[in-house]
Amino acid sequence: MKNLTEMLKQAQQLQGRMAEMQAKLEAHELTGSAGGGMVTVTLSGKGEMRRVSIDPALFKPEEQTVVEDLIVAAHHDAKTKAEAYMAEQMAQVTGGLPLPPGFKLPF
Repeated sequence: MKNLTEMLKQAQQLQGRMAEMQAKLEAHELTGSAGGGMVTVTLSGKGEMRRVSIDPALFKPEEQTVVEDLIVAAHHDAKTKAEAYMAEQMAQVTGGLPLPPGFKLPF
């Protein structure tokens, strides 16, 4: 029974660390860029878009498609960074705890 009690205690500790990680992810920002920095997209650590910045030099009507493509590329860059950051934070929270394949945290 002592082993079960210890497991429950560890589960509660993990739950607390998960809540802390969630708050940290929400507060952390990652910025992706495209077009040599002419377009930037900033996401939260959870992948929510916070800001888009476009260099005014790109606001020519004939450049619309290019600007749109750069926004997509910058968002992809920021999202990739956010996912890597989330995986890094998750590894710290779980302390290397092996999770079953396909099991993703946070839920």
